[in-house]
Amino acid sequence: MSFMTQATYSSRVQCHFWQSLSIMTTPTQLAELLSYLDSQAEPRILLDKDYTIIAANKAYRATYGDNRPLVGRHCYEVSHHYTRPCDQAGESCPLKSATLTGSPQRVLHLHHTPRGEEHVDVELSPIRNAEGNIVYYVEMMHTIAQASTRPDKRGLVGRSAAFNQMLGLIERVAPSDATVVLLGESGTGKELVAQAIHDASRRKAGPFVPVDCSGVTDSLFESELFGYEKGAFTGANQRKHGLVESASGGTLFLDEIGDIPLSLQVKLLRLLETGTYRRVGGVEPLRADFRLISATHRDLKNMVAQDSFRKDLYYRISTFPIHLPALVERREDIPLLAETLLARIRPDRPFKLSQDSLNLLTSCDFPGNIRELRNILERASLLADDDTILPAHLDSEIIQAVPDTSSATFIGQNIIPLATLEQHYLQWALAHFGNDKKALAQQLGISERTLYRKIQS
Repeated sequence: MSFMTQATYSSRVQCHFWQSLSIMTTPTQLAELLSYLDSQAEPRILLDKDYTIIAANKAYRATYGDNRPLVGRHCYEVSHHYTRPCDQAGESCPLKSATLTGSPQRVLHLHHTPRGEEHVDVELSPIRNAEGNIVYYVEMMHTIAQASTRPDKRGLVGRSAAFNQMLGLIERVAPSDATVVLLGESGTGKELVAQAIHDASRRKAGPFVPVDCSGVTDSLFESELFGYEKGAFTGANQRKHGLVESASGGTLFLDEIGDIPLSLQVKLLRLLETGTYRRVGGVEPLRADFRLISATHRDLKNMVAQDSFRKDLYYRISTFPIHLPALVERREDIPLLAETLLARIRPDRPFKLSQDSLNLLTSCDFPGNIRELRNILERASLLADDDTILPAHLDSEIIQAVPDTSSATFIGQNIIPLATLEQHYLQWALAHFGNDKKALAQQLGISERTLYRKIQS
């Protein structure tokens, strides 16, 4: 089978197929490979072992090009503006991993584009010669539309390592119909994440139906979920479609699933096990057609151990768990989140945070997470007489809870661990200079890789 015949595979499958492709590296066959790349709709580049770009197809040049020649430059310089490979700058390098394992690699990176930095799903496959040696790598890029590194009117925003790890899992599971459970503290944005999964799925044209399980009473749960027939009970004057039926062809999002009573969990389990249900008062079984995403702030494993959550239901809903990081785990994102939330809260009036206000917010732990940050900013926007939010406009509890690190000598304060002090200083430095980590690392007198390690610790 010739190379061009093999190229008739679908483009997405072909990227993974190349791992087992054996080709000679003659000029003719290399020209065929370059011609194939240029025919593909997805942005792709051909790399050698030294991270050098051998070719970039039209889609890559249009999406990620910087109006400079790409051939002959290093991929890490184009993608990240680094002077060294990603793995030496504190990130995961798919080419390095593919060299060590000999297998395709997939990672989520922040990629420089003409529009600014964007979240990009990178898939890399090694190409071998007739002797089985890796001679080239093909890298395919896919920009993630469900998240932004800049203030956005809707959707997810963030750029921290914890956020990117979560986003990478979202990108992997979204195309499937696997059940997903979102785990994390209250206020971390579970419904937004569920919506992002839906929007990136093949069911995105269908409805997204959120259900607050903590707000549905035992007596109403079954009729709300499955609907009811006319005359099923007193007051049932007409047939009502349930939420399962409303979610047909789309996604059903059960928020706070840990709050469903044991007596009702068995009915949900039967729905998931059989894929069928009956309306209350109905006889005919109806076929369910939805993708389930659930969420909870509770420890479901502990609830299973205490017999307050069914073990069989737990395994049914937790095919693909995703941890949503608390705001304290993604402190680096607070300036971006604050700017985004202010724009969403008051779209009619542009607000900005003073540097002192921003310093206070980036040093706060926010036990209520993003929801608490939003409430604080909404209150502050009502107290501000002009367009600048000052520390006086913030909740007094915030100011009292934040350690005072403004004094270099810390006179009169209690002794705190050096590790804690370092983290406070890094948070302050990131708030001021976090957009250029290379420059920040130089000013701190440490390597860029060490800075990334300290941020993620």
